[in-house]
Amino acid sequence: MPEVLSRRALNRATLDRQLLLARTRLPAFDAVQRLYGMQAQAPNPPYIGLWSRLDGFGHEDLSRLLQERSVVRLALMRSTIHLVTADDCLALRPLLQPMLRRALMGAHGKSLGGLDLDELAAAGRALVEEGPLTFRELGERLRERWPEHASADLVNGVRSTVALVQVPPRGIWGVGGQPAHSSAEVWLGRPLDGRASVEEMIRRYLAAYGPAAVMDIQQWSGMTRLGEVVRGMGLRTFVTEDGAELVDLPEASRPDPDTPAPVRYLSEFDNMLLSFSDRTRTRIMADEYRRRVFTVNGIIRATVLVDGSVRGMWKVAAKRGEAVLEVELFQPVTAAERGALEQEGMRMLDFVAASATARDVRFV
Repeated sequence: MPEVLSRRALNRATLDRQLLLARTRLPAFDAVQRLYGMQAQAPNPPYIGLWSRLDGFGHEDLSRLLQERSVVRLALMRSTIHLVTADDCLALRPLLQPMLRRALMGAHGKSLGGLDLDELAAAGRALVEEGPLTFRELGERLRERWPEHASADLVNGVRSTVALVQVPPRGIWGVGGQPAHSSAEVWLGRPLDGRASVEEMIRRYLAAYGPAAVMDIQQWSGMTRLGEVVRGMGLRTFVTEDGAELVDLPEASRPDPDTPAPVRYLSEFDNMLLSFSDRTRTRIMADEYRRRVFTVNGIIRATVLVDGSVRGMWKVAAKRGEAVLEVELFQPVTAAERGALEQEGMRMLDFVAASATARDVRFV
């Protein structure tokens, strides 16, 4: 019979792999590689995500990697923007391409009817490889050739068929503006890696998020029909207390469930909340909090971890030189936990609002 993993045991195993049981001195590049994709629709969440996990992390540690082209931002898992290493970009994009094309046809199939997608992809690639373009610029150029189609549909067609990376200054801390795009092949000076395997992708996922169910891997990646692949990999199996079957790498660490978990502030869109199916997401967040954190317009709010689980949300309000970290708790915490939240919150403000002349943590 497979070993039963309690919710707390599962929680501690995943927190450990996510570098959330203790800050580490890993270089930022190694952390991005280990986390195997950081959700990055907005520029700042990956910085906060790395700050929460790494000892001594500074803004320039990630900004430099983007400028050196060691890491990139592009549409990958679930057709959403992720920050990954250059090697992972080149390996993951071919594996995820069928999913991206399927998602495109589901959302824009009717409006792109009659259009040759390969021809559109070739035209879009040629345009962005002449020089980085914003989506508005790309759409305007594409409509010169296909005036009967909306710009947004044409752009989404290219985005889903060509590996478009967002080039700096997009993603640099404190720099605004619309993202401009080039192809991954031109930006990185290398072709996509057609040798990558789904099995290796699954192993990397488990190393960063496991133990996990097949549905978790599919939720994270956006891919389907992975059950047969998983069953043929010789992975170790477990079950949760409510009977869900999990798989894991045989050699992976699973800390003692009684291992203390420090308070942590997770960024918006943190992958800890987006990489599991509804059934096993309870390892990190109780079901009753989901509607408060996952908004109807697709925003995943920044959250607070207490004893390893989501216990509230946070945001920074800045006005006239003052930065206030507002913490909204979902349930009471102990005096010691509140003190730890205040201390960690002040450190957070030092990172996200370094220019503020006054900083405070308030519970609302």
